[in-house]
Amino acid sequence: MDNRSPELQVLLDKQAITELLTRYLRSIDRADIVTLRACYLEGATEEHGGMYAGPAQGYIDSIERLLSHPKAVATHTLSNVLIDVEGDRAVSEHYVLAMTRVKIGVSVSDSLVATRIIDDLERRDGRWGIARRRLRFDWSHDVGEREERWVGGTLDPAALLHSSKYPDDPVYDGIMQRSEMSQ
Repeated sequence: MDNRSPELQVLLDKQAITELLTRYLRSIDRADIVTLRACYLEGATEEHGGMYAGPAQGYIDSIERLLSHPKAVATHTLSNVLIDVEGDRAVSEHYVLAMTRVKIGVSVSDSLVATRIIDDLERRDGRWGIARRRLRFDWSHDVGEREERWVGGTLDPAALLHSSKYPDDPVYDGIMQRSEMSQ
């Protein structure tokens, strides 16, 4: 029998949900399709701000090629996370700032897109997952095609170590990958 207080259990649930939301964004950035699919529960739905509405797995099918494209790089940041937990159900609201870069020959093009996401979540078989996701777009800013230069030309991006897509990124080395796979 578990002797946790209800308040402690809510905190543990909120932490598990926050990690789920963070893992989702990392799987988008790293094109880790298996982990991305696992963030949703069976039968989950996705309403992606007017771009897609339907089964969540169909949404993933529709973006898989874009995510894994070698000339596309993305960083999604999570903020303003609010989670209300009631037993095995929860609702979360969070903001995401997506920064994307597409390489076009020797040039790059960047976009910043701000969204807000409302998730209906459920705990099934001891694990939290997304049952329904509703994304809303707030604003976007595009920076057109230009030469790739970093920090006013003081850094050569070709000489730097960069993040990689699944499975080549260092985050998939060692214990972190094994512990996440078991959740």
